[in-house]
Amino acid sequence: MSEAIPIKMRQAEQVLGHVFGYSQFRFNQSEIIESLLSGDDALVLMPTGGGKSLCYQIPALVMDGVGVVISPLIALMQDQVSALRQLGVRAAFLNSTQSTNEQDKVRADLIAGQLDLLYISPERLMMPQMLDLFDQLSLALFAIDEAHCVSQWGHDFRKEYKQLSVLAQRFANTPRLALTATADARTREEIVGELGLTQARHFISGFDRPNIRYAITDEGNGRDELWQFLRANHPQDAGIVYCLSRKKVEETAAWLATKGRTALAYHAGLDASIRADHQARFLREEGVIMVATIAFGMGVDKPDVRFVTHLNLPKSVESYYQETGRAGRDGTPANAWMHYSLRDVVLQRQWLEQSDAGEMQKQVQRQKLEHLLDLCEMVTCRRQALLGYFGDQLDEPCGNCDNCLHPPQTWDATLEAQWALSAIFRTGQRFGAVYITNVLIGKEDERITANNHDQLKVFGLGENLGAVAWRSILRQLVAQGLIMIDAERYNALCLTEKARPVLRSEQTVHLRKLTKKSAKTRKAKTKPPEGIAPQDEELWVALKAKRTELAKAQGLPPYVIFHDTTLRQLATQKPSRLEQLDEISGIGEKKRERYGAVFLEVIAGFS
Repeated sequence: MSEAIPIKMRQAEQVLGHVFGYSQFRFNQSEIIESLLSGDDALVLMPTGGGKSLCYQIPALVMDGVGVVISPLIALMQDQVSALRQLGVRAAFLNSTQSTNEQDKVRADLIAGQLDLLYISPERLMMPQMLDLFDQLSLALFAIDEAHCVSQWGHDFRKEYKQLSVLAQRFANTPRLALTATADARTREEIVGELGLTQARHFISGFDRPNIRYAITDEGNGRDELWQFLRANHPQDAGIVYCLSRKKVEETAAWLATKGRTALAYHAGLDASIRADHQARFLREEGVIMVATIAFGMGVDKPDVRFVTHLNLPKSVESYYQETGRAGRDGTPANAWMHYSLRDVVLQRQWLEQSDAGEMQKQVQRQKLEHLLDLCEMVTCRRQALLGYFGDQLDEPCGNCDNCLHPPQTWDATLEAQWALSAIFRTGQRFGAVYITNVLIGKEDERITANNHDQLKVFGLGENLGAVAWRSILRQLVAQGLIMIDAERYNALCLTEKARPVLRSEQTVHLRKLTKKSAKTRKAKTKPPEGIAPQDEELWVALKAKRTELAKAQGLPPYVIFHDTTLRQLATQKPSRLEQLDEISGIGEKKRERYGAVFLEVIAGFS
């Protein structure tokens, strides 16, 4: 180590305290700064809110020359420059929001050595006149922020980032620092390769954000569930609500406004002036909810975002981690809550298949979506899985995610899985989830009748479960890889090779139980009474579930529909025609007329 490095490190510590007001470095900040002061390159992965910006701001203030910060977002660079100027740091930016005179002033200050930090976009950096200007300057370092944008496999790919490889050749003696909060092993390899950082030291501080509580649900109506979440946890807090489409963004923002919340829309289709105004209000006002597509958020420095919610499935685990990481940057408790549906999976796959991406990239994105589905449907600690995805390890369950706080129950759903797989197969693997659900619950539907699918053995087999439960089952079967969605065939559900052993009863299937707010499953805990043979237990449970459903719909006690003695006879005698119900105790003419066909359909599912 050069004798000058300890001196510069002492200077760095002084800058940390005097300029930024912190008493000590966090994570790997000290080692990263020392590496840059030594003239080495570095790749830095640090969780959002971990202080990545200090890793290049402090060296730029200690070293000779100007530190050039490459940022993908105009709003972010403007915010950071404003904050630095408040600290007395000589910082500026160059971007399209400035007049010609303002840009000329920045260039003049650069040439005169009057700036310590310059923020610039990759597009502007690559202009020949800018590169020529840098040739004339004394350069302290290049900091490439949001470096994951270089990865064509990533969620925020920016083709301009791939051009930054020129820095390694043209400015070989200037240390370079690539920073991101989100990059799996493959993305890290691509960052190193594309940016020519093969000799760079790697600093990985871990991905854990223990202050964030993760919760994912597929139950109920997304909008209603969101409101209950906000009322219970964040009645006045600022936060972000992510939606998949621009239309849903605007509708959700308007709906939240009717609920008395200050909610603003943000998406790429809005006028630039409106987006800028909404972002400014979100950053400056208290309690504002930003409802946005993924066009909003990268690099948002607002520290008191108390919640980030998703009303749709993101594209990948990386996207999810990046977006939820915008909550709780100040280190105090925050929530990451998501509601998703099978429709989200269908849309994501459809958009992927219709994209211009090459087949290899599509395959990578399919795998990323599958990893995200695994995270959503799992019953163990979500944080352990989330960190494990990025190669980080958490030895014990976190105790701060929904699965840790309220462990979900599982049930043996092998029979129900076989019904679902059989329904998909027997209908020709040509239909989507709604159609398959309608077949399973025995819904009267013109298309089903026209296709003669009401004559299939599986028709109505799952009526006792209801549509809500079947949507959950199909979603989990997709997540387990037993079913795939064919986006090229109108999102038809198809069987995979993994379905074969299940259909042959060679492999069991265990699924997550719905909560009490959702449709009941067949695996009720009530013990059957004497007189019910083991082989009739499942039918007994199904009959009770149907009775309960009918009773709730009418606000009646279940026994008003049928007594247990009636259900017992139905389970043991298994009538198949209406006239046979006359032989069952407790079924008169009116009840036969009102309920007979319904219960016969349940029985038919077990014949």
